[in-house]
Amino acid sequence: MTSCAFIDFIQILKPWLNDNYISQARIDAEEKFTIMFVDGGQQEFTITDCSTSDLDEAVQLLRSNGIQITKGSC
Repeated sequence: MTSCAFIDFIQILKPWLNDNYISQARIDAEEKFTIMFVDGGQQEFTITDCSTSDLDEAVQLLRSNGIQITKGSC
């Protein structure tokens, strides 16, 4: 699992979004993001400094790029 600041998380996501590399994503009750890739791999992120609006922004970014995101307990 990777811990990072919100701005770093968004910067990590951008190249993956441009390359259509993410198949789906999940955010659990503890606000941990799990990103699943088209090749079957996955990466987990804990964002250390984000608010609810930041999380909503990340969810919207993923959805606007056609990525299914599941929210709730995992």
